[in-house]
Amino acid sequence: MGFRTGDFPPVDVETFHEKPLQERLRLLALHWVEYGFGTPKMIPATYVVKVALLYVLGGTALATWTSGAGPFWDVTHWWNEPVVYQKLVLWTVLLEAVGVAGSWGPIAGKFKPMTGGILFWARPGTIRLRPWKRVPFTAGDRRTVVDVLLYLAFLASLLTAFLSPGAPSSSLTEALPDNTTGLVRPALMIAPVVLYVLNGLRDKTVFLAARGEQYLPALVFFAVLPFTDMIVAAKLLICVVWIGAGVSKLGPHFGNVVAPMVSNSPCIPAKWLKRLHYRDFPQDIRPSKVAGFMAHVGGTTVEIVTPLVLLFSTNRWLTLAGVVLMVVFHLFITSTFPLAVPLEWNILFAYLSVFLFLGFPARDGYGVGDMSSPWLTAGLVAALVFFPVLGNFRPDLVSFLPSMRQYAGNWASALWAFAPGAEEKLNSLPHRPTKNQVDQLQAMGYPPAVAEITMQQTIAWRSMHSQGRGLFSVLLKNLPDLDRRTVREAEFGCNSLIGFNFGDGHLHHLDLINAVQARVGFAPGEWIIVWVESQPVHRDTQHYQVIDAALGVIERGTWKVTDAVREQPWLPRGPIPLDVTWTREKAPAARLEVTEGLAP
Repeated sequence: MGFRTGDFPPVDVETFHEKPLQERLRLLALHWVEYGFGTPKMIPATYVVKVALLYVLGGTALATWTSGAGPFWDVTHWWNEPVVYQKLVLWTVLLEAVGVAGSWGPIAGKFKPMTGGILFWARPGTIRLRPWKRVPFTAGDRRTVVDVLLYLAFLASLLTAFLSPGAPSSSLTEALPDNTTGLVRPALMIAPVVLYVLNGLRDKTVFLAARGEQYLPALVFFAVLPFTDMIVAAKLLICVVWIGAGVSKLGPHFGNVVAPMVSNSPCIPAKWLKRLHYRDFPQDIRPSKVAGFMAHVGGTTVEIVTPLVLLFSTNRWLTLAGVVLMVVFHLFITSTFPLAVPLEWNILFAYLSVFLFLGFPARDGYGVGDMSSPWLTAGLVAALVFFPVLGNFRPDLVSFLPSMRQYAGNWASALWAFAPGAEEKLNSLPHRPTKNQVDQLQAMGYPPAVAEITMQQTIAWRSMHSQGRGLFSVLLKNLPDLDRRTVREAEFGCNSLIGFNFGDGHLHHLDLINAVQARVGFAPGEWIIVWVESQPVHRDTQHYQVIDAALGVIERGTWKVTDAVREQPWLPRGPIPLDVTWTREKAPAARLEVTEGLAP
């Protein structure tokens, strides 16, 4: 891999599309094992520059300058300043909400332009997705001028709080008599909190993009809690995030995440090290014992045990060891450049590990038992774990982000299958500031065949995960003409329609399909979607749907997760067993009529 030249799959560009889909998946999955996406080094270098200059240097310079805690290069002076901590959280929320932090750039499927976010959410007429239909004053799926004003007001409120100087706080002075920088004025937190909620009720995309499941509680703590309670509450929050993510990795899914994630890391150039994460490359690329160790010792165990140690430890060296471990943990994730590229989030959590647990350790009066009321502690814990618990038992009700299943591999997911030429219809979607990703690549100079193979690498990536085998099984069962269709990874496609995705299938389920269909008008059979919900923690199956954009849901069923994870990504033995629980009357006949017309 060169700086400007990537490692493109070694295939015949002109004839590759003529191969059967399963053979294409096999070739691209095998290439992924050793090269990942194969992107030129200039792509991760672009992210490093963005994070270093915009996020780290820009954020710390502004935070310290506006707080009187500078200069920013004197890290020893400000690393444990509470107001700097508050402002770095606000800075992170602002960048996430604008769309220049997570889910940004080419690795996330944003090629030209590389930013989604504000280009969609500050534009009337784009698609919005309300989270609950019963909430009054949220009807419809079209972004209005009111939505745009709410969004811009949210950004302005964050920027105002971030740039304002610290204010004196009696609770801070009581805890830290020598502190002179104060805290962000609590009154300035009211507007961001209210606007977080209002934007989220109108459009869950904005709420999730701004990572409201994690940062909204922090802003509430800044607004209403005295200093010591605020610090302990922040510790509870970060530990719930860590432990929730760790618990979600229990089970068969996460091993299938680690191997392709390591393969995509530009920081691990050695092919032999990447191949160690697979059982018997190239014959068997299911995760190896090494991948299992990395997943459930380096991942699950670290995320469950270490936070508990940090929360309750009063030993200086044990606390230091735990902090170092969590910093290394987040830096490792950053180094792999996951496809949602949550780099800023990982850098912030690495800093929060240091600030909260070394700056304000439990032995100095910042332990769980040091909150002002045990009832407050109990209430906070109950509130923080409510959505993770509900979301893991009823994943259909809660996004995987509030459920704390990031990186777990147990995700709601989908694949899109377009009849020949039908994908182009998406480019007629009104008010959309982007085109389809394959067209974005061509606008950057990629030949059409190369752009298509690049997009097909994303479906090969999906096939390497547990739900991918199930989704492709459903496609193979339902579409006799599948080899002639254009198959797309829905997470990437969704990015170009609403400006954001973070691996959350709830952002491209039936609500989005209906919104697009109402504007574009696909004919029956032109756009087929197979969509699957996350596995509930108490079940061994996943529930899928087959959706025809023109007809609605035409099939429902389940598959066993154990059947999915035991197969190779390209399904050489054919589809896994599926239990069809419901079909729409006459839908199979309608579908057959369309596919027969497309058959060779």
